[in-house]
Formats: sequence, C-alpha cells, structure tokens
Amino acid sequence: MKLLFVSNLFPDSTAPGHGQVNATVLHQLARHCEIRVIAPRPMLPFKSWRGRTPRDEDKIFQPLYVRTFYIPKFGGPWNHRLMARALREPVRRVRAQFPFDVVLGAWIYPDACALDLLEAELQAPLVAIAQGTDVHSYLQMPLRRHAIVQALSRAAATITRSRDLSTRLHDAGVPFMKIRPIYNGVDTAIFRPGDAPAARKELGLPPSSKMILYVGNFLSVKNPLLLVSAHAKLCRAAAEPCELVMIGTGPLEAKARRMANKLGFGANVRIVGRKSPMEVARFMQAADALCVPSKQEGVPNVILEAFACGLRAVATRVGGIPEVLDKDFLGHLIPSADVDALAKALGQTLTEAPDREAIIRHAGQFSWGHTTERYLSVLEEARGGKA
Repeated sequence: MKLLFVSNLFPDSTAPGHGQVNATVLHQLARHCEIRVIAPRPMLPFKSWRGRTPRDEDKIFQPLYVRTFYIPKFGGPWNHRLMARALREPVRRVRAQFPFDVVLGAWIYPDACALDLLEAELQAPLVAIAQGTDVHSYLQMPLRRHAIVQALSRAAATITRSRDLSTRLHDAGVPFMKIRPIYNGVDTAIFRPGDAPAARKELGLPPSSKMILYVGNFLSVKNPLLLVSAHAKLCRAAAEPCELVMIGTGPLEAKARRMANKLGFGANVRIVGRKSPMEVARFMQAADALCVPSKQEGVPNVILEAFACGLRAVATRVGGIPEVLDKDFLGHLIPSADVDALAKALGQTLTEAPDREAIIRHAGQFSWGHTTERYLSVLEEARGGKA
C-alpha cells in the first residue's frame, strides 16, 4: 500500500518531539507500506518562513514541510480553507511522483477538514485521526464543529485514540460506522521494568526519597501547576518531603518553578526539560508514581508507557484515561482540578506496595503490533471502499 500522511503534528529537526506519536505510528506502518509525508506548518501571515528539515530517522518518508497561514481566535471559518489552499499544489506534486492509495490525516481541524476540501487533488480515500484536544475543544466551537462533522462524515473512516473520543464525535453527528477507536502502542524494547536504585544513581536522584514523575508539556490543558500545588500539600503533610521530577517544556515552565519556590518546596521539584524516550523510560524505572493532572486528554501514551515499566499512575478522570486506568492496582483517578484529592491520592499511592507484575501484565494489551494490525485493517478497508 502507498500511503500519504498529512498533519501539522509531525516532527522536524527544530521540534523533534512535535507529533512524536504520529511519527511512531508511521515507522510501525512503514514495515508494511510505502509512506510519504506532507507536514503543514500553520503560521501567522507576518511571520518569516525559513523552511524545515526532518529528523534523520524520518528522512525515509521524504517529508515536505509546507507553510500555511493561520488566523488565531477568529479563524474558524477560514483556517481549514487556508490550509487547503496551501496544500493543493504540494499534494498534486507528490501524487505525480507517488500515486498513493490512501491518505491518513491526523488532527481533525484544520488538517483533516482541509483534506476534505481537496478531493479532486487527492484522488484517494481519506482516513482521519482524532487525537484529543481537536475533539474536546473544537466541538465546542460551532463553526469548527460544522466543518469537522461534515469532513468526517465524508471520510472513509476516522481513527480515534480512545472510545471517549468516538462517543463525542458520534454525539456531534459523525456516523458511528465511520469511527474506529484504536489505542496507541508501547515500545516495550524501551519501556520496560528496570532496577530503580541503579536508575536513581544514574540520574542523580536521592536513593531513598519517594518520587513522583510528570511527563508532558507545560501547557494549561496539561495542568502542571495543579501538580506543583498538590506536591507542596503532600510534602507539608508527610514526615519527609518527596521528590517531584517534571519532564517537558512549555510556556508554564517558569511559572511552575516560581510556584514551587513560593510554596517552599522548590528544592524538591526538578524540572529537567525535554527528554528522549530512552531517558523518559529511565525516569519511569526510578519513580514511585506517575501523575497526569490534565484538564482534557484522549488516552495519553505516557500512562501506557508507565504501566509497561511497572509504574502506577495518579490521573484525572477525564477523556479516555478511565478506559485504561480501570483497576485499583494501576493507581488512582481523581476529579479534574481538585488539588486536595490529588495530594491525597498521591499520598495513598506512595504508601501502598505496588503489584508490578499485575501492572506489567495489564500493559501487555497495548502493543505496537496489535495497534499496527488495526491501523492496517482500517486502511485496507478504506482502499477497498469498504470502510
């Protein structure tokens, strides 16, 4: 199968973690398909464009980075049309060299909605991928909601990364038979159990302190500041302060540092920046609990990766998280934005003995092999006109 992937959520050399999960999906599919990539880069009209280059591992996809204009806040009626206009000629050019059978478009607005407007240029069925915020937030905006429902109703299929996202799209008006929930997989060659004392020594972490891990962007929707506040409450109530290690970057990073210092536990909060998957796995092997305090989510891969390392999670009861954190031995679910509940759940988790073998068995169902098979099944259905 020849597959064209189109999404703004795809890495480049300047943003190697941008759309990492999508890149991982493509590398898994590349064992069975020939793949090319077009990666639009939405920008304000007055910003300069210097082009983009791929990461070394993504060069096999010959990614074409395309500048497209984007109007913030008031661009609902126009942004997918602006992207479609920017993509029209690149799609024609790629099709002339690479007659693709199916188009896979990740992020439903504006990306999949733009592809819906390019039927004549694509000349191939469209399979969309809904990821999380593109459903949770954009369905609340009437103009975007209309474009999304229209585009996904015409697409061959839409893959969602949780059952919760499928339900939300169906409730909005997308035909149920067009929706395919597929969880992401976990690379168990990287995310696996390890020697915690050795990992802590390697990472320069205290050998005996309890340790909470956060992995994510420092964005409002991820709510890292809630965790900083809950960590301070937990430290005040505990006999000894516990460590909080935060992996990631983003606009709230500096505010998180200031808050930790103001609350009196800045010395116990380590914000270590972006890390490679191998490094993230090592921190998971060293930790006692993962915390996901998000306001919105699909099914965050970081939870599945933590389970594969035998690590419990404390997370907000939002999106698709309860679909995978569905047993007591996996950790605790709390209401969104409840700092007291989060501090209490973290304290319980740190004092309970983990059943690592049961956690690892649970993680076994989230393999990339199974995920890839399901993707291929949907893509084959689309190519055969059966989806």
